[in-house]
Amino acid sequence: MHPEVVSDGPGDCPKCGMALEPVTPIVPRGTIFTCPMHPEIEQDQPGDCPICGMALEPKGGASDQEGEQREIRSLSRKFWIALVLTVPVFVLAMGMLIPGVNIHDLIPRNVSQWIEFALSTPVVLWAGGIFFLKGWRSIVSRNLNMFTLISVGVGAAYLYSAIAVVFPWIFPESLRPGGHVALYFEAAAVITVLVLLGQLLEAKARSRTGQAIQSLLGLAARTAHRVKEDGGEEDIPVEEIEKGDRLRVRPGEKVPVDGVIVEGRSSLDESMITGEPMPVEKSAEDAVVGATLNQTGAFVMRAEKVGSDTLLSQIVHMVAEAQRSRAPIQKLADTVAGWFVPAVIGIAILTFLLWWILGPAPSLAFALVNAVSVLIIACPCALGLATPMSIMVGVGRGALSGILIKNAEAIERTEKVTTLLTDKTGTLTAGKPGITSIESAEDFDKDRLLALAAALESSSEHPLARAIVQGAKEREIDWEEVTNFASTTGGGVSGEVGKSRVLIGKEAFLVAADILIPEALAATGRDLQEAAQTVVWIAADGKVIGILGISDAIKASTPGAIAKLHKLGIKVIMATGDNQKTAEAVARELKIDEVRAGLDPKDKGDIVRDLQSAGEVVAMAGDGINDAPALAAADVGIAMGTGTDVAMQSAGITLVKGDLDGIARSIALSRAVMHNIRQNLFFAFIYNAIGIPIAAGALYPVFGLLLSPMIAGAAMSVSSVSVILNALRLREMKL
Repeated sequence: MHPEVVSDGPGDCPKCGMALEPVTPIVPRGTIFTCPMHPEIEQDQPGDCPICGMALEPKGGASDQEGEQREIRSLSRKFWIALVLTVPVFVLAMGMLIPGVNIHDLIPRNVSQWIEFALSTPVVLWAGGIFFLKGWRSIVSRNLNMFTLISVGVGAAYLYSAIAVVFPWIFPESLRPGGHVALYFEAAAVITVLVLLGQLLEAKARSRTGQAIQSLLGLAARTAHRVKEDGGEEDIPVEEIEKGDRLRVRPGEKVPVDGVIVEGRSSLDESMITGEPMPVEKSAEDAVVGATLNQTGAFVMRAEKVGSDTLLSQIVHMVAEAQRSRAPIQKLADTVAGWFVPAVIGIAILTFLLWWILGPAPSLAFALVNAVSVLIIACPCALGLATPMSIMVGVGRGALSGILIKNAEAIERTEKVTTLLTDKTGTLTAGKPGITSIESAEDFDKDRLLALAAALESSSEHPLARAIVQGAKEREIDWEEVTNFASTTGGGVSGEVGKSRVLIGKEAFLVAADILIPEALAATGRDLQEAAQTVVWIAADGKVIGILGISDAIKASTPGAIAKLHKLGIKVIMATGDNQKTAEAVARELKIDEVRAGLDPKDKGDIVRDLQSAGEVVAMAGDGINDAPALAAADVGIAMGTGTDVAMQSAGITLVKGDLDGIARSIALSRAVMHNIRQNLFFAFIYNAIGIPIAAGALYPVFGLLLSPMIAGAAMSVSSVSVILNALRLREMKL
């Protein structure tokens, strides 16, 4: 309750008697602070944005919970003290409106005005001092903002009233009906209290938008059991884990960092990373992700990625960067705001002059009140908050569901997607192909065939190569070393195994090497392709020695995801390097709209550009290095989190759990966020379009109604809070 009280040991607070709590520095040294509305503003310490006046926030996913709570406590203290002081000011000013009571019969007018002055001064100058400071900074930096209008409006009402109390004789008789000048201390004080309330609610809401990052950070393990060389164990902080360390994970514990299981087996709850509730079985050589929860068994793992390299750290960094990024639609709000504040000041001046010249007596009082109302009600806070609040909440909501958004532009583009271009292996299918058929030529030994294939493919990183090597291991087949290994992009691989020159790849790859394809084997290959198997051709010493049929099971979630995409109006095109027949067999089963097969890596990029030139907004989904150029060329690149780092760096959206259902959820999230932004902008625009004319007195000639500055202040705060609450609705969205 009293953060200024600091002690180097445990004890009780000397002010309130509560037990002291340990202080943990949350913001790392060297953290850069930036503005969520103006990310180009950066500095190495906390402060306020010189453009919009908002509090700067730590960059890169760092948390400033203590700073946020300190700001909330400060605003809360000022609000409650100001409220207590403002109530009697309001009663003294408006007491004559209470039926049957005349406050001035109890307290003489010349006494009550000094009481109002004394009580409203700390409210305006102490509690509201932050607004004057920010307003002055905005004028000096020539970045007029909401605090410019607040400080000018409140300052004018307070200064006019203070002069009227201290130097009443300088006012003409026309402004002193009954011998007293009309005072507006209650307006200045009430507006200050209302703006403080709005700022307090905003601060609390902003702290809630960061809950996505805090939730992710809270998932991380704090300690780990490191296995020493002698077999013993030692407990260490996660920060001390080094790459290559062996770590024991017991049932019920969190996996400390990313790595690979080397001993044991278990089932892991990966829902905090993928959003999927079903546990995943893991055994030796399987990858495990830090922060996931071990359930049934114990295992020993080898640390592969530590510190900032872990998936959780990358997610936190990506979410933080995306929350600070600006959507193109924000340019509209920025352009309007750039002209808005000077225009409002001009309208306020014009209002003042018209009421002073043409208004009823006392015209100067009417002129001041209406000008102040215009300045207060037109504060563009809601306009400035409309886009960043929705982006921050939407990005956080996506992160908690395994949808990592690179920047706000990706959200806006995703909403407009009309066509999805997707790879087959690892996206539509499980990405774990296996050998399902082995056909040899001229009674060539099948084990020897597989040994030659595994020898060559052991030097390749292609998914099909891994399937062949894994198939040989499962059949306990040994193979020789390969020399002179060479890879042909989009074709196949070649090398020397023993005394044989071996080629493995597509049929066209062998034909290009002047190798004759036996008709019988070609027919078998076509049959395998009709059965949705990928055919790999193997030749040795210039002759075809056999083929391997490899198939990859379709992910269980894929059919439902395709249906969701069609319901969203998205056309789905499969683009794969696999052969046409295999691809068509998969497409028929999944009801995919169009198939492009037999593609080289550059072909996918060409397809993206062709679709774009035809007016389509294209999303490309892939997980391999070969997909990176197409991911970068697409309007929206969507990388599978199970794929390569290169693919993820080229994409605007990364799905931690690499399946097509995540794409449908990404598009639904994008549309919800953009709809929310448009709602917020509508609220902000319509509020000012209606409020400014009323505040200027447009209703007075017809209805005799004027808008009190206090009502204007309340309306301004309500508009900002309504935008914030509307954005926070995205947290409850079902994906």
